[in-house]
Amino acid sequence: MPDRGGPAQPMLIAAGLRKHFPIPGGGAVRAVDGVSFSVAKGETLGVVGESGCGKSTLARLLLHLVRPDAGELVFDGEAVGAPRGITLKELRRQAQMVFQDSASSLNPRMPARDSVAFGPRVLGRGPAQAAAEADEALRRVGLDPMQFGPRYPHELSGGQKQRVNIARALALQPRLVILDEAVSALDKSVEAQVLSLLARLKRELGLTYVFISHDLAVVRHVSDRVLVMYLGSVAESGPADDVFARPLHPYTRVLLASRLSMDPDRRVEQAPIVGDPPSPANPPSGCRFRTRCPHAEPVCADRVPSPGSWDGHQAACHMVHPGSGHSAAALAA
Repeated sequence: MPDRGGPAQPMLIAAGLRKHFPIPGGGAVRAVDGVSFSVAKGETLGVVGESGCGKSTLARLLLHLVRPDAGELVFDGEAVGAPRGITLKELRRQAQMVFQDSASSLNPRMPARDSVAFGPRVLGRGPAQAAAEADEALRRVGLDPMQFGPRYPHELSGGQKQRVNIARALALQPRLVILDEAVSALDKSVEAQVLSLLARLKRELGLTYVFISHDLAVVRHVSDRVLVMYLGSVAESGPADDVFARPLHPYTRVLLASRLSMDPDRRVEQAPIVGDPPSPANPPSGCRFRTRCPHAEPVCADRVPSPGSWDGHQAACHMVHPGSGHSAAALAA
């Protein structure tokens, strides 16, 4: 696919994405509520957060598998769905997704080769050409097409199923791949193999990744930048090394503190954060994390914190904004 905007043009820009799911009887679940970020060409953006924070809904919004209520997507400089922008069909040719559940993502009545060839067939390839492209995609992910192409999903292991799903995404020669918990259901040894495969494919094919996971160690290993979500909004974002070494948002700090240590002298004996997040149907006013934050003050309930920036490192917290009114803000000056 052509690189229309050049290397300086972000591969993907999301601006103010919002998705609310109506609740019978009134109200709505604010699954994604005003999320903005960009993904540079050739980088891996890791997306982390607790279960229910909106990560998977965000992934589906990026491909319009779920239609956003508001917001804009720009792919390589072209607005998605705009009259003079990129169509959804063209977006889905250049951006593909690998889902978490490798088994349910595959048609149980379709052999692996046919599953991988389905995308090229939809785009108008003939049966022979589509099968040839499927075989090439299977080879790229380390599966012999003569051996694994005729197999049905129930004849494949979990790691092999996920490789087929990756091959299916690669068959359309995308530029952006969204990986939604793509390795979380795998054994650790298989997970390491798939992560190595993804790194190799990124180098060889010049891919850009959006990598969604709850495994902070994996995210730190694979990501160039990290986006931390909480209750449908962005709490913090920035270069992966900065976010992990110098987290600015209290939620990011407790999220990182929740990691288990292999060092017996540094065991986590008390959870750094307790309780469940508030209901996304009725989020708190102001800062959404304030009901669980040990540093919350009246200003946190009165105003939504703006995402300030320090060399690309952003945090939506009053404590890091001088003049916000929070008692700790003066220390950030």
